[in-house]
Amino acid sequence: MDSEGLEKEIEELKLQEKKGDVHAYAQGQLQITSFSELVNDVCLHFQIIRFPKQIYVWIGYNSVKLGHMYAAAPTRPNNVVSVTSILGGASDNTGSGIAHRLVLKTGLNIILACNIPKNSPMLQTEAEKILIQKLISLGYTKSRLGGTTL
Repeated sequence: MDSEGLEKEIEELKLQEKKGDVHAYAQGQLQITSFSELVNDVCLHFQIIRFPKQIYVWIGYNSVKLGHMYAAAPTRPNNVVSVTSILGGASDNTGSGIAHRLVLKTGLNIILACNIPKNSPMLQTEAEKILIQKLISLGYTKSRLGGTTL
């Protein structure tokens, strides 16, 4: 899906979101959750798409722009996390750090699109905290015994 198609999907979700706070859709093995949070007078938008072996996360800052996109995955043999920038130029600490920690929390491949300004560490921390809480409530994080919950 190109960025134009993604923006159209996000707009449709925003229209549906006006009817309620959180939306979760299950289509076979694909689960989509969208929600927004107001943090320090700034609206953060989140979309989580759960694929069988990967999670796509979008974090929007006051708009529906895609922002930088990162891919992160555990690598063998030591389960070290590797992160790379897919879209938006050189990687910065904002999105790549969140993607890295999401892999550690979930044990799954992560695709993260994020347009949080890199000069806002408190906003980044709050967004990550909200996201982790939502992933835990959805059962997408690793259990203490080492497996991923579903």
